[in-house]
Amino acid sequence: MPDVSYARPNLHRMTGYDATEVRRLRTEEQLSVREIRARTGLGRNRIYEMLRGVPAPERTRRPQAKDDLRAEAVALRSTGRPVPEIARQLGVSRSTAYLWVRHIPLERDPEQERQRRRAHSKLMTEARWVDHRRERDEAQAKAHAVAGRMVGQLDDRDLLVLGAAIYWCEGTKSKPWRRDDHVQFVNSDPGLHALFLRFLEVCGVDRAVPTYRVSIHETADPDAAAEWWAAELGLPRERFRRATLKKHNPRTVRRNGGDEYRGCLVINVPRSRELYWQIEGMIAELFRSAAERTSAL
Repeated sequence: MPDVSYARPNLHRMTGYDATEVRRLRTEEQLSVREIRARTGLGRNRIYEMLRGVPAPERTRRPQAKDDLRAEAVALRSTGRPVPEIARQLGVSRSTAYLWVRHIPLERDPEQERQRRRAHSKLMTEARWVDHRRERDEAQAKAHAVAGRMVGQLDDRDLLVLGAAIYWCEGTKSKPWRRDDHVQFVNSDPGLHALFLRFLEVCGVDRAVPTYRVSIHETADPDAAAEWWAAELGLPRERFRRATLKKHNPRTVRRNGGDEYRGCLVINVPRSRELYWQIEGMIAELFRSAAERTSAL
């Protein structure tokens, strides 16, 4: 059998053009690959092979639509912005933003990095618990509605019993070693104050009779707090006395601050010794009734 071999055709012999000529067309005449193909008859891949390492003429380069965005991404990265934030601001994918700025290391302040990680962890925790919290809130709202229907409308007797009970929890009381039979109620909850004021009205004490005083931390605004309490409970502003300011203790970690902090409201009923005795009597009867019920069981 004769030895048959297949040799690659000699393109120089076929076309008359070699790599030197092709490079000259590129560098001197500034021709594009398409124009060199038309001039020489060579294939695209062969021309690219001959032109390896030779830059394309400036006129043949197409402008990149995202060059401005790339420059902006680099500028943002230089200020310490992370890839997700850069991608979000420029409206590109994270992978694109990363390719643009991966050559620029991100240097963060250690404290800022700790804060960022804490914020991210909190966000992830919130996302994991969102369904549970929604179910809990729905169950809570249902329980509130059921309990609210059980209470219904309060009559005068209900208000007397309830008012006496909350006073015995939050009001000032006489001690065996210090008799002080007068009615003074202190609390920070406007709802509890509203109930106690209704109790006083049932007992025949109008809201214009007591004096009122705000007890508040010295860093807060006592006048603004007094205005808020007066508007919230419908109290005569002229019945408010000078506020009591609580001195700041630097060792105490205070959590009751901010715009929602209005201190405590002190309600003082003048000439209220007999009313105080009536409250004592109602509480004694409540205690006796509860004890009697317990012994019957």
